Amino acid sequence: MSSLSSSSSSSSPEAKWPFDVFINFRGEDVRYGFVADLHRCLLHGGINAYVDSEDLRRGDEISPALMKAIKESRIAVLVFSEDYASSRWCLDELVKVMQCKRLKGLRVLPVFYKVEPGVIRSQRGRYGDTLARHEENLRQDPERVHNWRKALIEAANLSGWHYADEQSQDDTKFIESIVKEISAIVGRVPLSVAKYPVGVGCRVEKVMSLLSMGSDDVRMIGIWGTRGVGKTTIAKAVYNSTTDLFDGCSFLANVRETSSRPDGLVHLQKTLLSHIFWKEHLVVLSEDGVTNLIRDKLRCMKILLVLDDVDDGEQLNALAGECECFGKGSRIIVTTRDKHVLTSHGIDQVYEVEPLDQVEAFELLRLTAFPGNQTKDVDRDLIYDILGYANGLPLAILVLGPLLRGRSREEWRVH
Repeated sequence: MSSLSSSSSSSSPEAKWPFDVFINFRGEDVRYGFVADLHRCLLHGGINAYVDSEDLRRGDEISPALMKAIKESRIAVLVFSEDYASSRWCLDELVKVMQCKRLKGLRVLPVFYKVEPGVIRSQRGRYGDTLARHEENLRQDPERVHNWRKALIEAANLSGWHYADEQSQDDTKFIESIVKEISAIVGRVPLSVAKYPVGVGCRVEKVMSLLSMGSDDVRMIGIWGTRGVGKTTIAKAVYNSTTDLFDGCSFLANVRETSSRPDGLVHLQKTLLSHIFWKEHLVVLSEDGVTNLIRDKLRCMKILLVLDDVDDGEQLNALAGECECFGKGSRIIVTTRDKHVLTSHGIDQVYEVEPLDQVEAFELLRLTAFPGNQTKDVDRDLIYDILGYANGLPLAILVLGPLLRGRSREEWRVH
C-alpha cells in the first residue's frame, strides 16, 4: 500500500480540505478487515479518504506526513478496537486529532469496534492495563501518557457508532451507515455569502456569542433588522462556519415568499428533512404530517437550522416548533424584519443588526464603485451625500456602486 491512499474524485485543487477523511486505527487489529472495507466503501462514494501505510509508523513519534494529513482533513474517523491503546502511534495521532478539533474545527467521529465506549472513558480492562504499562515504560515522559488519557476520555464522550459483534450486527450495513453520514457532511456545499464582506466578520462574532456553541442546551436566536441591512449575509456566514459541528444542517431561504405559495410550508418542511437526511426519500402528505415527522426524527439529532426571512409565527411553528423538538446542542437561527415574530415565539436572544458605520460604508462603496481605488477623482462631499442616502444599508450601496462605476463627476451628480 502506498503512503497515501485516496480518491481524488471529490476534491479539487482549490478545495479547503485536501482530504475529506483521515482514518485513525491500530493496524494489527483492523487494517485488513474493517478499515480496508470502510476505506473501499468511502472511495466508492467519491470520498477522499487518507489511510496511512505501515512505513509511516516507524520510529517512536508520529511522522510529519501523518501530522500534515490530520491538519489537512475535514473529518477524522477514530476506530477504537480492543488493543488500540497498545499503539503509541495511534495515541499520538489521537492527541493531534483532538487538538485539531479544538483549534481548527476538525469534525471527529469515533467508531467503537468491538469495544464499549464506557471502557475507554473509564480506562478499565485492557485499556486500563495498557495505559498502566505505558506509564511504567515512560516514567521520563509522564505528560505524554497524561495527554493520551485525556484525549481518550474526550473522544469516547463524542457521538459515534458502536459495533458489538458479527452476531448482533451486519458489518456491511454498519459500514454503509458510517459512509452515508460522512457523505452527508462532505456534501454540504458552503453558501455564497458576499463578494465584498465588509463588516460581516464583527457582526458574525456577535451572533456567535449568542449561539454559545460550547453549550449542550438547545438554543433559538433571532437576527433582526430592516430590509437590506445584511441579515441573510450574516446568517449565511454563521452557517458556513459552524456546519461541521452538527449532525445535520438546513438553511431555508426566503421563508416568507415560499410559504405564501400553495403548499409552501409543506415544501419548506420537505426541504428541511431532505437537507438533514441527505437524499432520503420521505413520504409526507400534509403539513401536520411533516411537522410530526420533523419532531420524531430530529429530537435525537444535533441540528443547525436557519430560517431566513420569517414574517409569521405559523412558519416558526411548522418549521421549528419548540426547543424540545431537537437534540442536545441544536441551534436554530431565525432572521426577520419583525421582532414581534421572535418574541411571540419565546425567542429572547436577539441580535439587532447594525447598519454599516461611515468607515465600513465608504469601504464598501469604494470596492463597488471605484475600480483600482480611484476615489481621488470624486468630490468627497458627493461621496458622503451618496452614503447618507444609502443610510448604512449594504444592499443600497451594492445597488448604487455598480450604477456609479465608470461615470464622471457630473454624471454622479445627475444620478
